[in-house]
Amino acid sequence: MSFASLGLNPALLRAVRALGLTAPTPIQAQAIPAAVSGADVQGAAQTGSGKTLAFALPLLQQDLAVARAWPRAPHGLVLVPTRELAIQVGEVLRELARLLPDPPRVAVLFGGVSINPQMMGLRGGTELVVATPGRLLDLVDHNALRLDAVRTLVLDEADRLLDLGFADELSRVLALLPMRRQNLLFSATFPEAVQALADGLLREPARIDIGAALAEAGGDETHPDIVERAIALDAGRRTGVLRYLIKEGGWDRVLVFVATRYATELLAHKLGREGVDAAALHGELSQGTRAEVLDAFRAGRIRVLVVTDLAARGLDIPRLPAVVNFDLPRSADDYTHRVGRTGRAGAPGTAVSFITAATEAHFRLIEKRQGRRIAREQIPGYEQVETATPDQAAGGIKGHRMSKKDKLRAAAAAANLQRASEED
Repeated sequence: MSFASLGLNPALLRAVRALGLTAPTPIQAQAIPAAVSGADVQGAAQTGSGKTLAFALPLLQQDLAVARAWPRAPHGLVLVPTRELAIQVGEVLRELARLLPDPPRVAVLFGGVSINPQMMGLRGGTELVVATPGRLLDLVDHNALRLDAVRTLVLDEADRLLDLGFADELSRVLALLPMRRQNLLFSATFPEAVQALADGLLREPARIDIGAALAEAGGDETHPDIVERAIALDAGRRTGVLRYLIKEGGWDRVLVFVATRYATELLAHKLGREGVDAAALHGELSQGTRAEVLDAFRAGRIRVLVVTDLAARGLDIPRLPAVVNFDLPRSADDYTHRVGRTGRAGAPGTAVSFITAATEAHFRLIEKRQGRRIAREQIPGYEQVETATPDQAAGGIKGHRMSKKDKLRAAAAAANLQRASEED
């Protein structure tokens, strides 16, 4: 299949060819024709599957067909959970747009930085907006932009939007949008709250599940190009095993997940002391520092980036060879997102989880919810000696259920969406 068979405008096809893209990924092949036809879309696809292009091309096609008003009013809105993802999506849209005969303006809006430059950037108007919900509402409150001309709404990484507590902000944004519009919702996972959001938001959507399609074809439905490893070891030997794996695997870069901000700083310090170029990335760093660290990691000047789940959401590191769960994730969904940072866009990758005696029961439940078992390995010289206490052996998975507060927020958001649908 080629992009030419997806119903795209010739100008967009020229832009796609100029970027060296020849064949659409599965999510693009299914989502683009549906979105171009004006249908709502519910897309289930892992990170690295190409879903950004699956909604970016339809948004730009819509721009080619829309008669622009003055001042420029946004007709396409993409909501994302993190500033890193906002920047990533914005770069894709701008790279494609600059190759068009009459390029639309793309505004990328996120918090953690001064609002004034973003307000100034909106003075001339914009056609496409990529934003985190909180900063978008701030700019609306400052009368920097209106949302009453939006024709297409995209929710990217919808599960992360709800995980990060954006249900209230999402309801406020939806109240500002026209009732009649197209809605595109993409998510790597569809827990109960996300499905409730989709059911309330989408009208007779085209439902696309890339994992299910791969399973029917006999492939690995979750990570077809990722080798998953589970290494049994004692907690105090993890740093040594990490160094061993980096050397053994010849990894030029590796993303290492830990549980807390303090742990990112501590592990990065330990590795640096032992001659490994490492840096910490967490939510308390300034935007400038975060950008510098990420640029250095992408360029290979930093070999190991130690992160928390919060800091890693929305990261896109091309050709990342490996991720390591130094500390296990709280839930099976978080495991999916972590592992999905490697093996992106068809490239091979390795995902390693460190399993201590205290976390074995927790990892077994992650495996159960993933629907597969990963053989335990032991590294010579670092064999596991410790054993689990009775309480640890009976331990369960943390964070797999929403808190009561999150359930109430999700229910309220779904009810608001349902009311809005009934009023239309």
